[in-house]
Amino acid sequence: METFDFEYRVRYGDTDKMGISYYANYFVWFEAARTEYFRALGLPYTECEKRGYYLPVVETQAKYMHPSTYDDLVVVRTSVSEMTKAKMRFEYQVFNKASGRLLVTGFSLHVFVDTSMRPVRIPEDVESLVTVHKLLGA
Repeated sequence: METFDFEYRVRYGDTDKMGISYYANYFVWFEAARTEYFRALGLPYTECEKRGYYLPVVETQAKYMHPSTYDDLVVVRTSVSEMTKAKMRFEYQVFNKASGRLLVTGFSLHVFVDTSMRPVRIPEDVESLVTVHKLLGA
């Protein structure tokens, strides 16, 4: 799949005193979207852990263009923009579903590590799943 869309309804507890979604929550939504991206590939993150590898975040960024507010339905569009031997970079676009307005863009960079936290190659099955689904756009 070239992109994966994850929908989220903004809860009252997601907002700050100004009534807009608290900026750090977007990183939580990025994580949720990334988790569901892997599940949609047929490889839930829990399966990765069972196999002895993890994907800690080593860098992240977000650019805020427009706010979301309580009860907005947002779509977090997720894609893999880069894969190296041991790293994977995810891109995110957050849209207001009703208006289609782009609210936030961002990325997170992850390194595959083993249980000792040493970098390892991206497992072949993971690389293959991501590559095939990107090519098929399905």
